[in-house]
Amino acid sequence: MKKLLAVPTALMGLGMLLGSGSALAATTLTIGTVNNGDMVRMQALSKTYSEQHPDVELRWVVLDENTLRQRLTTDISTGGGQFDVVTIGAYEAPMWGRKSWLMPLEKFSPTYEVDDLMPNVRRQLTVDNKLYALPFYSEGSITFYRTDLFAAKGLKMPEEPTWTQIRGFAEKLHDPSKNVYGICLRGKAGWGENMALLTTMVNAFGGRWFDEKWEPQLTSPEWSQTVNFYVDLLSKFGPPGPSSNGFNENLTLFNAGKCAMWVDASVAGAFITDKTQSQVPDKVGFVKAPREVTPKGSSWLWTWALAVPSSSKQQQAAFDFIQWATSKEYSTLVAKKYGISAMPPGTRLSTYANAEYMKSTPFAKVTQEAIQTANPDSPTLKPVPYTGLQFVTIPEFQAIGTLVGKSLSGVLAGTSKADAELKSLNEQVQRTMKRAGYPKK
Repeated sequence: MKKLLAVPTALMGLGMLLGSGSALAATTLTIGTVNNGDMVRMQALSKTYSEQHPDVELRWVVLDENTLRQRLTTDISTGGGQFDVVTIGAYEAPMWGRKSWLMPLEKFSPTYEVDDLMPNVRRQLTVDNKLYALPFYSEGSITFYRTDLFAAKGLKMPEEPTWTQIRGFAEKLHDPSKNVYGICLRGKAGWGENMALLTTMVNAFGGRWFDEKWEPQLTSPEWSQTVNFYVDLLSKFGPPGPSSNGFNENLTLFNAGKCAMWVDASVAGAFITDKTQSQVPDKVGFVKAPREVTPKGSSWLWTWALAVPSSSKQQQAAFDFIQWATSKEYSTLVAKKYGISAMPPGTRLSTYANAEYMKSTPFAKVTQEAIQTANPDSPTLKPVPYTGLQFVTIPEFQAIGTLVGKSLSGVLAGTSKADAELKSLNEQVQRTMKRAGYPKK
């Protein structure tokens, strides 16, 4: 497990700003967050919060997604108290809330407007009518594609493509001699990395993680078809070394103009249309995530949210900070600094009621539809005993998803064959579930 990372260079100015007044700071908040673009913006803009709260010092622990989850899970489950604010998602929030590991969020500031939070997002962070985290941004998975490359080949992207159609496009657009790859997809191991994509693909092909009796289904025809399709697609029409690529790596590739298509989190729209970051900001189209035999569960629903651990000794100050970071005021600050399309997506009804935002943001409509239509309570074609679209909302899934993600990343890298690996994984998952006492009575 990695030690705390140093504060990024971009934040040194914040540290210097606080340094002169640190002796006056009565409260120090330690914030654990992921190194995604929107969180980097939050860190930069937190200077405004510090100016408004000179008695609060902010200390940032910035980690990659997999390492962050390990650190936070260990600290929260043991009551370690290292963090005052944690960045978690729709997987952790309900389970940790039920275990009383998180502070229930009540008595909001009168200006916060909690009822402006999108209902489908708020529901993912709520247990027994109590909110345990506030959404920083939310996303569905959608398809990004290069409109100029499609036009040059005389191709037309459907509003609701299938994976079979996507493969056909990838074959026609793949041109590595010009540093253009037919498709970019997550291959990096992790239950929230490659398995987020692969689970929605399995859903789209009609599969599921478990049957109604909690028997794992990794040897089913649907899993075999999905994994073999995925490996073949990326091996033939993806960039070199796809097993090393997660969200951030594929974002870099797309921004460099090297991906003809990319299926991933809708939040990427703000970055690939940003002229300061992307080489193709005005050459991108947006449609729904691919389906295949069914649209059910073919797009994920995820929320990166901010919560306050019950072990924090600075709960009120931490609650004040997460209200600021998820407020309409903060969204306005982002819009002024980075442009209106950079406002945190998928969290507030008022964002999508803003005519200027909808007009200026080409990915807004498909993002809104993906979030509003996602149904974690009915994620698959066949019946299942669990909730969750790109994950299974049980404590054991973090370990299971990590195990399967690592193995299938190896399959993508060519170290093993898909069907043999799925057979072995099915047996391992079956043992894990039996040890955990499934099916629960």
